[in-house]
Amino acid sequence: MKILAGRLFDSESLEFISNQVITVSEKTGLIQRIEPLSEEPHLDFSSPNVIDLRSQTVLPGFVDTHVHLFLHPYAETSWNDQNTQETIVERTVRAVNHAKATLLAGYTTVRDLGTEGAEDADIALRKCISGPNALTPGPRYFVANRAIAPTGSYGPKSNIHVGKEGVEGICGVEFADGVDECRRAVRRQIGAGADWIKAGISQHRDYYRFRSRVAGVSKKPAATSMMTFQGDELKVMIDSAHQYGVKVAAHATEARTIKTLISLGVDTIEHGTAMDEACLDVLSNNAKDVFWIPTLSVIYTLRNAGADWAYLKDLFNLALQKGSRMACGGDTGPFPHGENALEMKLMTRLGADWKRVLQWATLGGWECVRSLGWEGKDGHARFLKVTECLEGREDVGDNEMPFGILKQGFSADIIATKGDFEKDFEGAVSAANISFVMKCGRVYKLDGRSLC
Repeated sequence: MKILAGRLFDSESLEFISNQVITVSEKTGLIQRIEPLSEEPHLDFSSPNVIDLRSQTVLPGFVDTHVHLFLHPYAETSWNDQNTQETIVERTVRAVNHAKATLLAGYTTVRDLGTEGAEDADIALRKCISGPNALTPGPRYFVANRAIAPTGSYGPKSNIHVGKEGVEGICGVEFADGVDECRRAVRRQIGAGADWIKAGISQHRDYYRFRSRVAGVSKKPAATSMMTFQGDELKVMIDSAHQYGVKVAAHATEARTIKTLISLGVDTIEHGTAMDEACLDVLSNNAKDVFWIPTLSVIYTLRNAGADWAYLKDLFNLALQKGSRMACGGDTGPFPHGENALEMKLMTRLGADWKRVLQWATLGGWECVRSLGWEGKDGHARFLKVTECLEGREDVGDNEMPFGILKQGFSADIIATKGDFEKDFEGAVSAANISFVMKCGRVYKLDGRSLC
């Protein structure tokens, strides 16, 4: 199959290249080569194996590094009610719809950081949307199963049985206390198939409200920003996950906690809304290049008039000045799936260069979500060999395929937009202008119409 690109975005150099032909293997789903259109003088434009995108801009599929496919907007149903009043069957059906909407919006990869009460349903969903014979359309799907949190730090909570975790057995996370339980939780989740481990380091906002309401005497303890795990618990979770080649994401907000996490080798910081300049210095200058996922979208959507958003805007601008390593992850779910591009739009509104944002949403997304097998010296050697071997890679699995770059040997996760990035960046990344979507060599959207 050949794709004709009028303009092609190079996510490494941040340059646009005109009039290119991308040859894709339908057998392996890999990009076989990219060359100038002028070098294919006998191309049959009428062939069904030729996709003409010469009037559009072609780029790697977008990556949302922080989603919750099993949640839908809180404006429709609160987080608490989704957990306690919607069955896992209903939530899974919704997740299937969310996966399709996400893919058709141009997001060919997502990292799901917790089912939020839907137990292990993400692992089953990943099986259904992965591989060449997927049961239902969806993005490349990295899953964290259930976030791990210490007892007493997360909802939902019952007003009647205040000393018990969850409501009728439904918990938003997996609880673990002490070194042994934390190690066991990590091993259980990886054994079940988790691609990532997510540690819930900060108290959940809904739980703040519950605790304040039930105690009735002091709001201060409920609203205190604190590290809920102890240092030895965090260390054993991170070390255990890394032993198995799995990365760790940390839901964390305050500066002291984040500096501790970075020193322990965590891989990504989610939210980070209460960091200070000293913390940003540690984040921006650590040897491991920890990713910060600022999740601007969820803060903007739910609390854009509040102090959190005002502080986050200043924090993001400071991070830009310091060169913090970032990727695009909106915490999509509390706002609608398919509107994932809001994160890119907000980044540019707050001053980020739009080409850099495109890189964070493509190549940066892969560098963020990929396994530890792609890191370090061995990972670098593996990266260099990608372009040398174009056959026999079908069995590595969806989540070990390299993507995020339009380059020989990489997965053909390719999208196109009718929009003009220079004139209207926000329009160009909007789902309505994404006219073409291919994941691993299979076309899911063509001429703006869904094929699935």
